[in-house]
Amino acid sequence: MSTAPPALVDELKEVALSVGIGASEILRTYATAALAQVSTKSSPTDLVSEADRASEAYIESALRKARPGDSLLAEEGSAHDGGSGVRWVADPLDGTTNFVFRLPAYSVSLAAQWQRETVVGVVVDPSRQETWMAVQGQGAWCNDEPCHVASDRSSVATALLATGFSYQPDRRAVQGAVLAMVLPVVRDIRRFGSAALDLCWLAAGRYDGYYESWLNEWDWAAGRLICQEAGASTTLVNGRTLVASEPDIHAELVKLIEAAERRADGDLRWPQLRQT
Repeated sequence: MSTAPPALVDELKEVALSVGIGASEILRTYATAALAQVSTKSSPTDLVSEADRASEAYIESALRKARPGDSLLAEEGSAHDGGSGVRWVADPLDGTTNFVFRLPAYSVSLAAQWQRETVVGVVVDPSRQETWMAVQGQGAWCNDEPCHVASDRSSVATALLATGFSYQPDRRAVQGAVLAMVLPVVRDIRRFGSAALDLCWLAAGRYDGYYESWLNEWDWAAGRLICQEAGASTTLVNGRTLVASEPDIHAELVKLIEAAERRADGDLRWPQLRQT
């Protein structure tokens, strides 16, 4: 548990809400327009648009104005160091491919960390007008209503899971092999394309569990706290796969993912892939 001063946490909560909602309004202005500047990043299928950049520019500017001494890490490259002990981790548009293809599953994700531990998380879904928030030790909410993970609903065999995939072909091969082993032993698996929303929907009981490998910190920093404060258990498997679920199935789900990854290790020479 963080030792962040309560007054500081209260301030970070208000700033995170204000900035996250403001960034979502930036996305809303682009959502109905034809995007003129769409390019790629890590692979030909990994997209970035002017909406990502405009949202990130707003986040950086708003945070500098509200708290000029803080640090920032953001997906599209905005970064600076500060001396306050607070670091912001931002994904200005989580689900860019969905956004570009006009699929309504994308979000703004913003986390405030005190000495590198997340104490406030905000995820804003402009399509559904849902604002998710958590404060460490105080719970999680969606639009000011408390949210909780599902309980006593499913075993692993009847669990509805969510996952996601990398844009790197070699990593997708590993993820596909793991998926092929997990899918036959659970109820079903969903893939919507926004890790932040997947974690929030788990927090609200819309899924029983979620796993994904090769995420970046901006993908999960806010959503993981929202999950945990809603009662979820989370584990990092093999140093790269985030597994989150309602507590009753967590240990068994972790074992399932571990077993699937061990088999993928052998089938696809994962140790070589892990070096890429």
